[in-house]
Amino acid sequence: MLLDFLSHNRADTIYLIGDVVDAWRLRRGWFWPQAHDDVVQDLLARAHDGVRICYIPGNHDEVLRNYFGTHFGGVEVMDTAPHVTADGRRLLITHGDQFDSIVVNAKWLAHLGDRAYEFALWLNTWLNRGRRLWGGQYWSLSNWAKQQVKQAVSFISEYEAVLADEARRKGFDGIVCGHIHSACIRQIDGLDYINTGDWVESCTAVVESMDGTLHLIDWAAEMRARQAPTARRGAASRPKQPAGRSKHKEVA
Repeated sequence: MLLDFLSHNRADTIYLIGDVVDAWRLRRGWFWPQAHDDVVQDLLARAHDGVRICYIPGNHDEVLRNYFGTHFGGVEVMDTAPHVTADGRRLLITHGDQFDSIVVNAKWLAHLGDRAYEFALWLNTWLNRGRRLWGGQYWSLSNWAKQQVKQAVSFISEYEAVLADEARRKGFDGIVCGHIHSACIRQIDGLDYINTGDWVESCTAVVESMDGTLHLIDWAAEMRARQAPTARRGAASRPKQPAGRSKHKEVA
């Protein structure tokens, strides 16, 4: 799905905000399908063509933090990145795990939580296969669970507030992060808080238009819309324009 997103979108700069390679999973057993190679080759080709690609490692690919300042095939590896939008806002870009007390102080618990999340994804796959057979749309088990468990809702709110405070402390107008798999764009006490989500479940990205406007893109929904019939018998319908490539200033 990420490759499909890349094939429909172009940008001058692409920020990869951590956990792009799941080293935790690879340590338990090698899993690297052709689709992963295809994404890597696509990104390297863009870097070769002059697109700036910034890789900001997260806790799942933290081994790459040993290579800050290094370029791999034109891809820059860095801890954080400042970004100025077309309308002049200064944003701090970071993965965000350094603000997660569990990751920092109880890594064993973070690994345990990761295994539980993997199980939830496995269960979610089978649930949605059943939903498709009955004509239902995609439904996220883990997102539903997050909204039902008060502690999870509280953790997300506290995490967002901490990151907004960090942006303010460093003199930025906002912050762009990932880590908690909870995509959103919102204001917190006058600062922009932007979470890009993930490409494991929510399949979301944040793009900046040429005028500086930031958009949260739900690519799973975009693909469903493209695959849906454009006309139904007995109902009027206006033909869609053929899907093309969108041009953005930045993509995160």
